[in-house]
Amino acid sequence: MTYEIRTFAPGAQHATSGPAPASREGRLVAVSDLHVRYEENRDIVERLRPESDDDWLLVAGDVGEYSEDIRWALGLLSERFAKVIWVPGNHELWTPAQDPLQLRGVARYEHLVEICRELGVITPEDPYPIWEGAGGPVVIAPLFLLYDYSFRMPGASSKEEALAIAEKAGIVCTDEYFLHPDPHPSREAWCRARVAETEARLAALPEDLPTILINHWPLVREPTRPLWYPEFALWCGTEATADWPRRFRAATVVYGHLHIPRLIVWDGVPHQEVSLGYPREWRRRSGSPGRPVQILPVATTGVPA
Repeated sequence: MTYEIRTFAPGAQHATSGPAPASREGRLVAVSDLHVRYEENRDIVERLRPESDDDWLLVAGDVGEYSEDIRWALGLLSERFAKVIWVPGNHELWTPAQDPLQLRGVARYEHLVEICRELGVITPEDPYPIWEGAGGPVVIAPLFLLYDYSFRMPGASSKEEALAIAEKAGIVCTDEYFLHPDPHPSREAWCRARVAETEARLAALPEDLPTILINHWPLVREPTRPLWYPEFALWCGTEATADWPRRFRAATVVYGHLHIPRLIVWDGVPHQEVSLGYPREWRRRSGSPGRPVQILPVATTGVPA
């Protein structure tokens, strides 16, 4: 069975993008933080396959740091799943000295978007697709928002004070060295630009459709509470999106980054962390590492499918 996948772009009605190999019998599943520079994680991605030819896969960032690793992983997954939807994490945005691709900031992100388009992978720069399988219709909204240092520790009234507290605790995110905001003057300025642009797109969506919001960083601060090093929350999101899950009718928020895979319900909205993480982390967990989490249809147990 084939049918039309509807997409929505600002200023347009519910448009169609042509026939696609998808079925109302498929599942919407999600994973993040694959970190394929680790051989064990690369092996997991090699084995990652859908349960149905109609499954869609959401990839919530941190596939890897090197452009060719990102191309390899997304290319492999796009060959197996009916549709792959990707958002960047902080690791994709790094410019490691060993990567032949030495683009920085916006130019690097745009290059990764072009790789995705070559592979048929949907990005935050593309029209939002509409999932019409079980649990639908629902708008799938891949987001790229970054962070603005507003998840601060008590007593820190500015970014500078918050960074000083974190440094004193021995916590400095690698982003400070490898994630360049060019041509923006700072990462928080880039975040503000992304938030404004994305907010306008989401506000233009039809009000009769719920959404699945996918972002690498959590959209609300609550998921950062269990962090072993609470100072790291500085690099984990922005207070500017705190009302987005309710405001933009999120059926579920999908995120990664924290490497704390779990489901929480905050302000009535499920927030699902879907990360694989580093080998030293996933080895401690039960279950099959890297197995995608079922988002739709909603799993009755609320645990990874």
